[in-house]
Amino acid sequence: MIITRLKKWLQRDRTARVICVLGMHRSGTSLLTGSLQQAGVELHRFHQQNPHNLKGNRENQSIVDLHDHILADNGGRWDAPPENVRWHSAHEERAMQIIDEYSDYLIWGFKDPRTLLVLDGWVELLPQMEFVGIFRHPLAVAQSIHERNDKYSLQDGLVLWQRYNTLLLHYASRLNFPLICFDQDAMSLQADIMRLAGSLKLPSAKRIEFLDDALIHHKPADDVPMATEDAKLYASLQALAL
Repeated sequence: MIITRLKKWLQRDRTARVICVLGMHRSGTSLLTGSLQQAGVELHRFHQQNPHNLKGNRENQSIVDLHDHILADNGGRWDAPPENVRWHSAHEERAMQIIDEYSDYLIWGFKDPRTLLVLDGWVELLPQMEFVGIFRHPLAVAQSIHERNDKYSLQDGLVLWQRYNTLLLHYASRLNFPLICFDQDAMSLQADIMRLAGSLKLPSAKRIEFLDDALIHHKPADDVPMATEDAKLYASLQALAL
């Protein structure tokens, strides 16, 4: 039944594009998603206000809830990722219901950092899905997570950074999609975002004005060393970045 519905959706909307933003929590995914939205990617329902994001996290709560359910059914959470994730038929059915809600749009997309943990299911459901990714310095991410909720130590944040970004590197290498490094001055970051939107041939790629200086903070001190494994992973991501 699910495969039949998927085939009908693909036949009806062969020209529709689906763009998914991938990246760790507190790594600039909201900024990138908001920028792509201005460039012409329809987000449908999304959060425009959030105490931890000045312009909202741009997430569709239905997709976040689906991901939480998938992780819980596999014995994990966003902050305790399971080793293996398997989508059940109920997850696929719910995902298809969400996909149906976007059926009027020619270019649509979504972001939720949890997507990295459950991505194989989306790839199976939507093989034509396009991806973009963004990453950030591990210490900046850990600091931001700690300041958002002090139950997470800096070490907790670094462990999560390693897990999420190992997956980001894996999928970027496997699926060959572009990556942006968040750790730049505002002008350079904006230039990379514009270049990315242009490479995606989005209809309003030249009219992106989402970024402002207030969205860039938590820069780690230059004299704070990274752990060897974090430094190696960060360098590998930088090597793939625009």
